[in-house]
Amino acid sequence: MSRQSLAKAHQKIQELAWEPQYHEPYMKYGTDYTFRKAAKKDPLKQVLRSYFPMQEEKDHRVYGASDGAIRGNMFRQVQERWLEWQKLFLSIIPLPEVSAARSMPMLFHVVPNPELHNGQAIQMIDEVRHSTIQQNLKRLYMNNYIDPAGFNNSLRNFHSDYCGTIGRQFAEGFITGDAITAASIYLTIVAETAFTNTLFVAMPAEAAANGDYLLPTVFHSVQSDESRHISNGYATLLMALSDEDNRQLLERDLRYAWWNNHRVVDAAIGTFIEYGTKDRRKDRESYAEMWRRWIYDDYYRAYLVPLEKYGLVIPHDLIEESWKQIWEKGYVHEVAQFFATGWLANYWRIDAMNDEDFEWFEYKYPGWYDKYGKWWENYSRLAKPNGHNPIVFEDVDYVYPARCWTCMVPCLVREDMVTAEVDGVHRTYCHEVCRWTDVEAFRPTYQGRETPNMGRLVGKREWETLYHGWNWADVVSDMGFVRDDGKTMTAQPHLDLDPKKMWTLDHMRRCPPLASPNVLFNEMNDEERAAYVADYNRQGPAGRPAPKS
Repeated sequence: MSRQSLAKAHQKIQELAWEPQYHEPYMKYGTDYTFRKAAKKDPLKQVLRSYFPMQEEKDHRVYGASDGAIRGNMFRQVQERWLEWQKLFLSIIPLPEVSAARSMPMLFHVVPNPELHNGQAIQMIDEVRHSTIQQNLKRLYMNNYIDPAGFNNSLRNFHSDYCGTIGRQFAEGFITGDAITAASIYLTIVAETAFTNTLFVAMPAEAAANGDYLLPTVFHSVQSDESRHISNGYATLLMALSDEDNRQLLERDLRYAWWNNHRVVDAAIGTFIEYGTKDRRKDRESYAEMWRRWIYDDYYRAYLVPLEKYGLVIPHDLIEESWKQIWEKGYVHEVAQFFATGWLANYWRIDAMNDEDFEWFEYKYPGWYDKYGKWWENYSRLAKPNGHNPIVFEDVDYVYPARCWTCMVPCLVREDMVTAEVDGVHRTYCHEVCRWTDVEAFRPTYQGRETPNMGRLVGKREWETLYHGWNWADVVSDMGFVRDDGKTMTAQPHLDLDPKKMWTLDHMRRCPPLASPNVLFNEMNDEERAAYVADYNRQGPAGRPAPKS
């Protein structure tokens, strides 16, 4: 089809739009943004007549590669360390895709642009396709990998597992609260425009280096759709900028959206790329180097900074602080250590770091060994049951962290932890920006302006709070992370499948009961809380206890 006929077809679609006159529309998902002066343009002009043949061809390539991976015996050559981490990744990633699909109809009602509604409808189809091919990828891994346990039950526990609850709060941010905040700023303008670079480009490169060429095929097919989603977000952003009243909300939402994406996506993808790989070539980029190239240069400098010409205040301080978290404060390394500390609450096997890993980390992150090396040596020493408890209960100079109420990633950079009392409850936050999000941004009034459509952070958000006081064997059983024999745990702190070297529920039953730092924090009096915070801020790096005064 010629480009001219595509343009005519796209124009014809707009003529089919109408506003119903026979009833008063009910605004289920509202917004505090206004679009009184907005120009209504769709810069991409995609139509279904060209869209479906293109997607059909891409699906042929994806499913052809899947067949080739099985026939080519890929699953006997891929690194086990890598595929174990995919149990976590492929359990979480379909949920944001489904939430993104659900978020598009929210925009139909609040963005007065028939042209853009067409692009949003196509994006909705994209997101459903993404979740489908990703879940099919997980199914292939489960059916062909040497240890399928963990792939089979990972979608069932987003309400009650150690890491899935973090992914759930991230994904549900696309579909809760102000429709523009959630489905446009948070999703298309930040998550898809910035962080899919490391998610769908950098990570597939690491997969290929570990013998997994199926994930790159699937995720490059996903990333090829993101240009349309980025276009939707940019068009909505320009519409919002046409009204001066929206600037205050845009600046608020850019700060919230940037920081929450950084806390969750960098935590997850950084850990997969740095700690899920066996590729320790010195010329391979570290996650910090990838982040600097893909996010700092390509997104921040080339996309965000030019928006200043429209008078929009860009959160320069948060981008710089995010870089500082990754490069100077060891954020990704702290997250990986936390995942490994709580291996017994997970559903995949976490391989210990060895001398080759140590050498690479020291080369890419000078000073890494002094901070984290001894702990990983202890992790390896305590990996197989031999009369001791899991590492979280042993004396390895590690203080279990409090959870952040907002992003739900624990407060791992100890010096940054802050607290606040909200609605009679004392909450801990990993950083001042997460405190600001909960205490100031997600409120019915923002800087004197009524914002009734903004979301709220409510409920029992911390995983530890759900199981406070439980015996560990009962926790693991309740989550369903037990193998077919009814006693061997799905998760292991090593890759050895010898039954004699694997941890069981009997080992867990003798451990101390699970204690939630957040519950204990609320049981303290004011003086005890102040002392706790002061001690916590002096801890680290690598979760070390505060030095004795």
